[in-house]
Amino acid sequence: MKSLADNASLGERVATGDTRAVARAISKVEDGSQDAAQLMKELFPYTGQGLVIGITGAPGAGKSTLVDKLALLYRGREDRVGIVAVDPSSPFSGGAILGDRIRMQALGLDRGVFIRSMATRGNLGGLARATVDAVSILDAAGYSKVIVETVGVGQDEVEIVKAADVCVVVLVPGMGDDIQAIKAGIMEIGDIFVINKADREGVYATEKELEALLSLASRENGWEPPIIKTIATENKGVVELAAAVQGYRDFHFQTDLGNKRRRAIARWRILELLREKLVSRTLASDSASEKLDRLADEVARRQRDPYSAVEELMSQKSVVSSQ
Repeated sequence: MKSLADNASLGERVATGDTRAVARAISKVEDGSQDAAQLMKELFPYTGQGLVIGITGAPGAGKSTLVDKLALLYRGREDRVGIVAVDPSSPFSGGAILGDRIRMQALGLDRGVFIRSMATRGNLGGLARATVDAVSILDAAGYSKVIVETVGVGQDEVEIVKAADVCVVVLVPGMGDDIQAIKAGIMEIGDIFVINKADREGVYATEKELEALLSLASRENGWEPPIIKTIATENKGVVELAAAVQGYRDFHFQTDLGNKRRRAIARWRILELLREKLVSRTLASDSASEKLDRLADEVARRQRDPYSAVEELMSQKSVVSSQ
């Protein structure tokens, strides 16, 4: 005999915090299932309660260890924690290469923690649209803290700010991160800066360089990003980081900039969905797929440029739409 939970929709089970339902829902949005849009519509009223923390930075900066320690701290405060680790995609399968971050083994045994690796699927910003939907699913499922750790390949993944309430940039001494940060525009999106591995030589110089860079441009909302020094492997500075995150959240909701940021995120999500819909409609028919293969072959052989190829595909869509 089936229970009431068995008869509930997937969205209803996600809203009750059912971890299996959460995993299934994320798989649906990641795979682009036909009913994924309806599921997200159903879950939308349950969102907006959790705090989304984006953590980005250079490879080898210790982001995963920092996420691990921060999540353990929140668990000690009875918060349910969702973690989305954005991994580099395989160019062939599109899947996440690194899997579910085996470094987080201790957290994986905690029922109050949900960990999911997701592939960037070639998005230059490092955040696939499906990742943003995954964050919303965890939010709807009652995870009060949702941490998004970006891939850390290169320094151009500034799109983390489009999904996070607070963006934490992790640097380490002696790796030239200050120069990389300027190039990537990370200085503009960082709400909090962390110098991890602060027991290394050069931490003082890195801190002073950061302070100098931050002093060059003041924020229109008046927020002055704090610089937190941590040694994640020894759990040092994690409490201070959590306090800085809470401090920014409190400040965020006291200013109109909070509303502007939420509007910017909403606008970006609408545009991403619109692009996705337009592309799928353009390539919906079998003939369109065949034409795409033909055009790709012509471009590869340098018989045609990619711009005119796109124009031909778009003109076909216009003809189909007008009929």
